[in-house]
Amino acid sequence: PGISPSRGEIGQSPTSKLPISPLEGEMPGRAEGCATPKTLAALRTEAAAAQKIDTTAYTCIRDADILRAWVAEAQAAGVVAVDTESTSLDPMQAELVGFSLAIRPGYAAYIPLIHKSGSGDLLGGGMVEGQIPVREAMAIIKPLMEDRSVLKVLQNVKYDLVILQRYGVDIAPYDDTMLMSYVLDAGVANHNMDALAERLLGHKTISFKEVTGSGKAQVTFDYVPLDRATAYAAEDADVTLRFWLALKPRLVAEGMVSVYERLERPLVRVLARMEQHGISIDRQILSRLSGELAQRAAAIEDEIYQLAGERFTIGSPKQLGDILFGRMGFAGGSKTKTGQWSTSAQVLEDLAAEGHELPRKIVDWRQLTKLKSTYTDALPGYVHPDTKRVHTSYAMAATTTGRLSSSEPNLQNIPIRTAEGRKIRTAFIADKGNKLISADYSQIELRVLAHVADIPQLRQAFADGIDIHAMTASEMFNVPVEGMPSEVRRRAKAINFGIIYGISAFGLANQLSIPREEAGDYIRKYFERFPGIKGYMDSTKAFCRDKGYVETIFGRKAHYPEIRSPNPSVRAFNERASINAPIQGSAADIIRRAMVRMDDALEKAGLSARMLLQVHDELIFETADEEVARTLPVIQHVMEQAAMPAVSLAVPLKVDARAADNWDEAH
Repeated sequence: PGISPSRGEIGQSPTSKLPISPLEGEMPGRAEGCATPKTLAALRTEAAAAQKIDTTAYTCIRDADILRAWVAEAQAAGVVAVDTESTSLDPMQAELVGFSLAIRPGYAAYIPLIHKSGSGDLLGGGMVEGQIPVREAMAIIKPLMEDRSVLKVLQNVKYDLVILQRYGVDIAPYDDTMLMSYVLDAGVANHNMDALAERLLGHKTISFKEVTGSGKAQVTFDYVPLDRATAYAAEDADVTLRFWLALKPRLVAEGMVSVYERLERPLVRVLARMEQHGISIDRQILSRLSGELAQRAAAIEDEIYQLAGERFTIGSPKQLGDILFGRMGFAGGSKTKTGQWSTSAQVLEDLAAEGHELPRKIVDWRQLTKLKSTYTDALPGYVHPDTKRVHTSYAMAATTTGRLSSSEPNLQNIPIRTAEGRKIRTAFIADKGNKLISADYSQIELRVLAHVADIPQLRQAFADGIDIHAMTASEMFNVPVEGMPSEVRRRAKAINFGIIYGISAFGLANQLSIPREEAGDYIRKYFERFPGIKGYMDSTKAFCRDKGYVETIFGRKAHYPEIRSPNPSVRAFNERASINAPIQGSAADIIRRAMVRMDDALEKAGLSARMLLQVHDELIFETADEEVARTLPVIQHVMEQAAMPAVSLAVPLKVDARAADNWDEAH
């Protein structure tokens, strides 16, 4: 399909001038000296929304000299909003169809490059006449895009950065309105263009489907007629500039400048480079794994049919629900809004915990078939035709806490604790003459908890390098650390990590397959042994109820407005999330800080290692065999010192780093 990534995560006279800053013109309250950051933010928002958006008034630039004049005007203005239109959501393979510029609100243009006539089918026509050749257009805008004195404003800049670099054009400096919104309003609202336009400007943008069609009739953007393409694309640039006017002063007014400038904006270029590098995979390993998973799934299917006493479509929630709760009469069933029995993972896990074999087999079957369809079957399809590598895409504004997510393919959900998940990781390989390095923070969230909740026992244990789970087990169950049974340590580990995520007695009972009363006793005893944790949880919930958000140790805000919900289950979910967010978010901020510093540190040390992937608390690199020994300590140092100098943690950070031929062996 044709794509406009800025929508997602992703002709006018120059006299209709709205000031870039309301300070240029008459501003209410100015005489009284009320131009504080807060009032300026409010006035800018008002000004950005005040001028009507007229999509019929945009210019379609089809002449090189007119484009040069716009470039000169943008350079004189010092700020220009930019947006690209392309043929695909994948910036590594998309063709650039055109781009748009906005110099002032309402004063925007679209520059078509490769629009074609016809409908995009085999009988489609040729190139629309009167477009500036791609190479010439790039040569004209390159000085503007790379002019350090002109700020380029984009929505989801990482996409445009990757695609334009393929055409020999860099973007610097830039602001990203999606990331500004994310820093200011994570957890409150969506940060995509359509949502921002409605929220900030009270304006409904032209939808992508309105110009490209949908379903079988959908065309790629290069087949959209120029008048409709101009209205759509120039509107993108126009509203992006207005977002910037509204959001930039809010960063100052709300004290969020350092989060944006240190954690978000510099990471864009780092992630763009990682996406461009990609990682190699071994198709033969994946093919063999697909066969193994298919055989195991088929064997479990036969067991399921025997236990159920009949054949049915296991993947059908309706048929499965009817068998479990209808014919077999298992207790604890509940119906969804559609009137079907719920067969969610949690429902099946609960039944399995009660000792029922059929739901356990269903869970196992689902895991195997998901691994097969999501990874072993699908990954080869993501191999880039030219680079022969897999290039995932990172979303920076997708979670409330600051964690990154990845897609196309999603490499963050490969299970690490199962044998199958580890086998899939063996298919991620280093190129010949190279090694993969996996550098993983050791128990970073527990270390952050020990710091923020000020737990003396945990802080001491980390300072002394003691096994934290064994120490917890020893404290709780009065068992010496030496010769401790692995089962006792496993229970303590489940409690340690469960507490971070606000686990309930019910959840812990499920995880450890123990009675709920026993799990409740464990949690009570845990809070008695570590009273600071209960104090942290209570004060965090109270802070969130009062303010509507919580903060990481670096000042990132995660909003949970639903913590005041009258619905007990919604309120409880938000309470658990608010307890976890400062911990998970601080850990996410630490790894972001490490990533931002990593390339410079490697370059300074004269090393060729390249960062390829980020998976939660782990970074994956590829480096030459002969550089491994020199590279490992550099990576470890950057990661372990990442919180400094902004925050001096009360506990040391520890990073395990290993090199091997594939990801699994390196982990």
